[in-house]
Amino acid sequence: QVQLVESGGGLVQPGGSLRLSCAASGFTFSTYTMNWYRQAPGKERELVATITSSSGTTNYADSVKGRFTISRDNAKNMVYLQMNSLKPEDTAVYYCKTRRPPRTDYWGQGTQVTVSS
Repeated sequence: QVQLVESGGGLVQPGGSLRLSCAASGFTFSTYTMNWYRQAPGKERELVATITSSSGTTNYADSVKGRFTISRDNAKNMVYLQMNSLKPEDTAVYYCKTRRPPRTDYWGQGTQVTVSS
């Protein structure tokens, strides 16, 4: 079965960096687009970054553009989110997600990122 497991969250000071990882299994990872989402307390879950399967084209939310980088390693079935210049407003639970046919979404359990001094 499809399984996504995030790791790498934690407490970091403003201006700091974290690298989130998502380990995927149970499907042909290299052929699917992968996403990172986040959800802050009291807010809707929002799309943060996307990376396509074939060309590895990336897209980012305006709020993280220039600070976050999504990448993938198809040999290891891993997707990453490098987060630099972190701000308190980046505090949220971060999830990785993929969608498989017909339109079934699979989510990890999430990893908490807290940006605070």
